[in-house]
Amino acid sequence: MYIPKYFKVTNVDEIWDFVQKNSFGTIVTTKKEKPIATHLPFGLTKQGDDYFITGHMAYGNPQWRTFETCEDVLVMFQGPHSYISSSWYEHEEVPTWNYQAVHIYGKASILDKEDLIDELTTMLKKYEEHRENPVLWNKLSPTLLENELKGIVGFKIKVGDIQAAYKLSQNRNETDYLNIIEKLYDEGNPDAKQMAKLMGSRLKNHI
Repeated sequence: MYIPKYFKVTNVDEIWDFVQKNSFGTIVTTKKEKPIATHLPFGLTKQGDDYFITGHMAYGNPQWRTFETCEDVLVMFQGPHSYISSSWYEHEEVPTWNYQAVHIYGKASILDKEDLIDELTTMLKKYEEHRENPVLWNKLSPTLLENELKGIVGFKIKVGDIQAAYKLSQNRNETDYLNIIEKLYDEGNPDAKQMAKLMGSRLKNHI
């Protein structure tokens, strides 16, 4: 992904935290040079010095069969994004769009049944444990679980190249930056508000 120097992020811990918070992503592979994409929730693990992305998809989805032939797969994660009007700047300029995006490349392999169960158990715990009546793996009937396992394929991706772009008006002066935050709050839509909060949280890095 093309990333101008202003917007490039290289801190792995910061990127990993971003992916944990924005874990619904898109996995892209190719078959006969044609791109194939699936939108999925992903899990993240670290084993020693190695990072892994885990997930699962329907058995009927042909994409998992491309893992063996693809040297690398691409997983894309996106955070807040919003239109930025150039009327918010001190000087004449063109409008733009602010966003956060992370691209992760790696080699994918299929999980065996035991590892797939571990992946599903961890995912349910992440999204259910805080609820009043959590749906956890060990609370579901064995018959239901066995039937569900037959319909999905689990996979893991050993993380190789990581590319992160946080385009958050870092190239604007302090006056413009503060005005952008104010105007984003005034927009009144959730995307703009999210971007305003994000830019505000990074204010000390800008000034």
